[in-house]
Amino acid sequence: MKISGNIILITGGGSGIGRALAHRFNDLDNMVIVTGRRMAPLTETIGGRKQMAAYRLDVEDPVAIKSFASSLLGDHPGLNVIINNAGVMRYEDMTSARDLGDAETMVRTNLLGPIRMIDAFVSHLAERPGSAIVTISSGLAFVPMIAAPTYNATKAAIHAYTLSLREQLNGKTEVIEIIPPAVQTDLTPGQATRENYLPLETFVDQVMAEFEQQSTPNEIVVERAGVLRNAERDGRFDAVMKAINPD
Repeated sequence: MKISGNIILITGGGSGIGRALAHRFNDLDNMVIVTGRRMAPLTETIGGRKQMAAYRLDVEDPVAIKSFASSLLGDHPGLNVIINNAGVMRYEDMTSARDLGDAETMVRTNLLGPIRMIDAFVSHLAERPGSAIVTISSGLAFVPMIAAPTYNATKAAIHAYTLSLREQLNGKTEVIEIIPPAVQTDLTPGQATRENYLPLETFVDQVMAEFEQQSTPNEIVVERAGVLRNAERDGRFDAVMKAINPD
C-alpha cells in the first residue's frame, strides 16, 4: 500500500487506535476521513488539522452504511483506502442464561460492520488505483481470552473473512490485516492504564513501520501480537492460553 497521497476512510476514528492511525496517516500527506457514533470525539480527532473530515456513522446500521457510502463517494470520489477499525469488547459470563444484548452488539459491530462497509465500497475500490482494504482483528482471534468469548469469535471470523477477501480481490484491491496485541486504549474499562498492555503510541509506531516498508505485508503483526498469532504453530498454545487467562 502506498503511504501517502491517499484518501483514507477510518471507522471508529474518535479514539484509540483509530484516532492514532488517523493522525499518523494525515501526517504523511493523506486525506483522512474519520467516522463514529458521536461527533464530539470525531471533532477532537480532526482538531485544526488540514485534509481531515468527520462523518457520523453507526456501523451497526446497514441502512446508514449504504446511505453514507453514496454520500461520501459524492464528496470524495477519489477514496481509495478503507480501514475497518470500529469495534467493541464486552466481558461475558456464559455459565447461566443471560441477556445476549452484548453478544449481539459485538457481532453487529465487529463482524457485520466491516462486512457491510466492505460491500458498500468494494466495487468503487476495485476501480481505483492503489486501493486497499484494511481489517483489524486481534491476537485473541488465535488465543482466546476466556472472559470475552464473543469478542474472540468476531475477531477470529474477521481473520477468516480477510483471508477469503484477499484471494477474491487479488489483482484488484490490496487487503491487509492488522493483528493487535493488548493495547492501552479505552476499549474496556481501565485498559488505557494497564501496565502489562502495550502503550498505544508504541503500537502505532510499530504498525506504521510495517506500512512504510516497500511492500506492505498481508498481515501486520507486531512482536507482542506474534506470541498469540503463532502460538499454535510454535506448539505453545496451551502455555499462552494459560498466560493470558491466569487463575
